[in-house]
Amino acid sequence: MRFRRTVAAAAITAAVAVLGLAVAVPAQAAEYSSALKIKGVQYDAPGRDSNKCSGGNTAGEYLTIKNYSKTATVNLKGYKVKDAAGNTFTFKNSHTLQPGDQVSLRGSRGTDSDAKNVVYRQNCNFIWNNDKDTIYFYKPSGARADVHAYTKKANDKDGNGYITYHG
Repeated sequence: MRFRRTVAAAAITAAVAVLGLAVAVPAQAAEYSSALKIKGVQYDAPGRDSNKCSGGNTAGEYLTIKNYSKTATVNLKGYKVKDAAGNTFTFKNSHTLQPGDQVSLRGSRGTDSDAKNVVYRQNCNFIWNNDKDTIYFYKPSGARADVHAYTKKANDKDGNGYITYHG
């Protein structure tokens, strides 16, 4: 009888420990299961903000997405990027990232290029706020691939408008 109580107590202790660990895991931990992650964001384009399609600097604002897998090639088609206000960009065309490869999603209009690893939003409006914002990155299935919130004051110590998330 004593052996059963000891085993039962050990099982309960183990279950509580497991539950305690589950509660301690941060809410954003789930997004790190994706091969594709946000490497960094140039949230404040160099120079004075001008969202004119001709002569503006929205192309200077960009999000870098990297394939952190060592073996998997990933097609960006169907992935979505969204900000806190709900502005959304969906990768509509095929754009493959080899292991270790990255792509810059830029504002403005331009020609997408696999060779130059660039995709343009075909929109001359800025998407990221210069003071604070949240960047959401979703898989084609709708599952979250990555998410990062930033504030200029807390996350951009050198004031250059660029924040690195995953090296």
